[in-house]
Amino acid sequence: MSAPADVAAIPGHLRFLDVLADRWLRQAGRDTDPAGWAEAVGRGMIVLPTRRAARALTEAFLRAADGRVLLLPRIVAAGGLDEAPLALAGVLDLPPAVEPMQRLAVLARMILAAGDNFGTVPTADQAWLLAQSLAELIDEAERAETDLAATLPQLAETHAEHWQKTLDFLAIVTEAWPLWLAEQGLMDPVERQNALLRAQAAAWEEPGDAGEPVWAAGFTVASPALGTLLAAIARRPGGLVVLPALDRSLTDADFASLPDSHAQAGLRQVLAALGVGREAVADWADLLPSHKPECDIPAARVAALQTVLLPEQALGEWLDPHPADLSGMSRLDPADQQEEAASIALVLRDALQSPGRRAALITPDRGLAARVVVELTRFGVLIDDSAGEPLLSTPPAIFLRLLAEACADGLAPVALLALLKHPLAAAGRAAGECRRLARLLELACLRGPAPAPGFDGLHVALRLAEADPRRRMREPEALHGFLDDLQNRLEPLLRLFRGGVAVALPDLLDALVQAAEALAQTDQLSGGEVLWSLEEGNALAERISALAGHAGLLPPQPTRVLAGLLEATLAGVAVRSRRALRGREAGAEHPRLFIWGLLEARLQSVEIAVLGGLVEGVWPPAADPGPWMSRPMRAQAGLPSPEQRVGETAHDFLTACCCAPEIVLSRPGRRDGSPAVPARWLVRLDAWLQGRGQALALHPAASWLRQLDQPDGPPRPVAPPRPSPPVALRPRRLSVTEIETWMRDPYAIHARHVLRLTALRPLEEAADAADYGTIVHDALAGFLTANGAAWPTDAGRQLRGAFLDALEAAALRPALAAWWRPRLLRIADWVAETEAVRRAERPPARIATECSGRAVLQALPGGDFELRGRADRIEVNPDGGLCLLDYKTGTLPRGKEVKEGWSSQLVLEAAMARIGAFGPELAGETAGLVYWRLSGGHEPGSEMRVGKDEAELQELVDRCWEALRGLVAEYDDPSQPYLSQPRPGSAPRYTDYALLARVAEWSAAREDGE
Repeated sequence: MSAPADVAAIPGHLRFLDVLADRWLRQAGRDTDPAGWAEAVGRGMIVLPTRRAARALTEAFLRAADGRVLLLPRIVAAGGLDEAPLALAGVLDLPPAVEPMQRLAVLARMILAAGDNFGTVPTADQAWLLAQSLAELIDEAERAETDLAATLPQLAETHAEHWQKTLDFLAIVTEAWPLWLAEQGLMDPVERQNALLRAQAAAWEEPGDAGEPVWAAGFTVASPALGTLLAAIARRPGGLVVLPALDRSLTDADFASLPDSHAQAGLRQVLAALGVGREAVADWADLLPSHKPECDIPAARVAALQTVLLPEQALGEWLDPHPADLSGMSRLDPADQQEEAASIALVLRDALQSPGRRAALITPDRGLAARVVVELTRFGVLIDDSAGEPLLSTPPAIFLRLLAEACADGLAPVALLALLKHPLAAAGRAAGECRRLARLLELACLRGPAPAPGFDGLHVALRLAEADPRRRMREPEALHGFLDDLQNRLEPLLRLFRGGVAVALPDLLDALVQAAEALAQTDQLSGGEVLWSLEEGNALAERISALAGHAGLLPPQPTRVLAGLLEATLAGVAVRSRRALRGREAGAEHPRLFIWGLLEARLQSVEIAVLGGLVEGVWPPAADPGPWMSRPMRAQAGLPSPEQRVGETAHDFLTACCCAPEIVLSRPGRRDGSPAVPARWLVRLDAWLQGRGQALALHPAASWLRQLDQPDGPPRPVAPPRPSPPVALRPRRLSVTEIETWMRDPYAIHARHVLRLTALRPLEEAADAADYGTIVHDALAGFLTANGAAWPTDAGRQLRGAFLDALEAAALRPALAAWWRPRLLRIADWVAETEAVRRAERPPARIATECSGRAVLQALPGGDFELRGRADRIEVNPDGGLCLLDYKTGTLPRGKEVKEGWSSQLVLEAAMARIGAFGPELAGETAGLVYWRLSGGHEPGSEMRVGKDEAELQELVDRCWEALRGLVAEYDDPSQPYLSQPRPGSAPRYTDYALLARVAEWSAAREDGE
């Protein structure tokens, strides 16, 4: 008969590790053997859940011993037990564990092979992600010690056909994978760890093993193998299992029927593995002899939180009207994630005002942790994030991914510039020089429509830009040399991408590394020194090396999978980087501030703790059964329910609320732009307190944040700009289209012609409405140039041909050309029909298209002013009168705007024609002004005439011309400012200078009546 289990529990309001260390010193004889107790302390072992807890227990021993030098017992994590003594004793003879990267590579190969049977063959990057999911399923099954090979075939008989297909796919896990492991003489890592735990448990239960004491402490959940180990420890002489925050207030019936999502469900599982009930668990409720009163946590807080988390069948206790004691607890209700991070940073920074006070952020949200790290840097504080940062987000990993994406995209402008502007890109130069040349290249030929793929396309685009006198290109020789150098450095990788065939993954990875090192090389360091330095570089090198070593197991792949494969391989890997400490002394992280994940926070204690990210889906996580099996299938297969993870995080919440005298509960109102649902424990807490007429106090950090960036004194709205340059600097030449801009937004004229600022064209500029208009104008100009005033009998056919020729000359991407072709043909048909009617009524004697002209306004205060214009079409009637037509593919101006002068382009062209600005053969009075709207839509075209008759038209031309003279004279006054959008109702639809003029800021003040 086995010995009874020895189990104790430390109440949640006590500092777990401090109590544990104090008890160990007591059993070593600290209080009874002043001379020999220090030597006895070092005999024995303490097993803890995590390595961080083991390090924290070492510090607790120092506190408990008042700094006295001690030989401590062996303190190990459960996953770090030494198997050497077991192997030497001959009780452990296990095959080695399969390497993680090798396992994923083999599973990915099996997935690629299985794809043939299911109709869809994934690529290597997709297969790698599926392999990771299968590996997680294997580990979960091994941890639960369930035999999927025995249970999954039974499930296939009772579930729907689509599930049966999934179960057929899972034959990889139940048949192919175990067979491969047996052939290779390897074991799954979790299976081997289970075997080690069971072997250690058997060794500790040997009748002759009655040596040093062994304690296991802090476990809140136990797999079958870990439960066996804990039971062996509890039953051995000198063995003890110490549990954290066991709730003794629940009735036995309630405790036995707890749902998996409850905070005590994991401890119930541990007690079941130990074979004891709660009544047999000793209560270590005595305080530490040398405790600090200011670090005490009220016992009433634990009782209150346990009441809040009661299962539904025990909620009758909520009717107790006694007020709750939650002193020391407060909450933050920030509006969003960024405000949450800034507020938490203020809480942590405030903790440093008190000497010796330690503070921690506890959260599973790695995004929140990263934001808090950044926010604290504004105060000059560096904080240790125990979880590190994702390897995928480190500079060298991003650099490799950008390189793979640039090559896959054919060196498209966006991908190429992202690569060349990365801090690690140098191409044998200083990094700053490489970025300078990249910016010159961007301005020279990467803005606007994308060049043809590859370096050949870049060279052609550069030569075209060099020949364009409007570009004013700088350093063309240096840019050609820069492109040649880049091509040489990237050639090992580009050669494989140009081949267009599947490539062996080791060769692809080798070429990637060669190209990356060549591009990262500086004028002082080799590429390897740049890429593989520091912790993130070392971790990346190990990961890439392991991938290259096992990627040969996969069949050759298309080169386009490289970026996705890198992302899949590096995802989920964290690295503790000291990159932020460059230029600082080692150990510059603040010693009293911490960021802990839920696992790292277990058993820890500080003076103030912030529990961040308390929203559903984060803390607690979503109860997701995973992609392979439904909840009922998981239950039938013997896998743990998804709610068990929720229960673990519930216990983490409970213990985190009791790890410090001062607790701040934080949850953002919105996450990723959507409303966030508060964590269920916060909802329960609010409801429970509301029933007692109470509420948690709000932490003042939110008000601190509102004051942090406020200016001195009352806010002063920004005023609209009022630039008034000297008359000599003001433009003396504008186009007819710019006159409308001048009236609607004078500041745009100032920015364009005085400041000489022009908006950069976008990268990889797509064809837009302007290109559509250009095609229409070119087609009509080509047709009219070929035929003049004559009207061919096959005008419809010729117009269609002209539009198709113009479309082909535009060299659009095929999808856009296919979209625009029927619209253009409808325009051609409408023009043919409309022209036939117009010519039947009044055939023109002459037609001129795309006519450029200039007119000079004289006798103005600032001197002569030149007006330039380009008329779409001018017709000369047999009687000498003119008719001007303007083509619009967008919205036509309203007749009222034309009459009032806001849309004056066509009217000003008529005024220019009157004085012969377009040449003597096109001079005369205008008898008609016509707008054609050519959209090609449901209504292909429409016509709008200006003026009721010629008299009204001439009056409009006179008035518009005089208004122009008045406008020029008005701005010849040096005190006249170029205001930004002075008349809101007449503001332009589009402007390149709204951001420069800060229109959004001062217009908001104007709307508020200021």
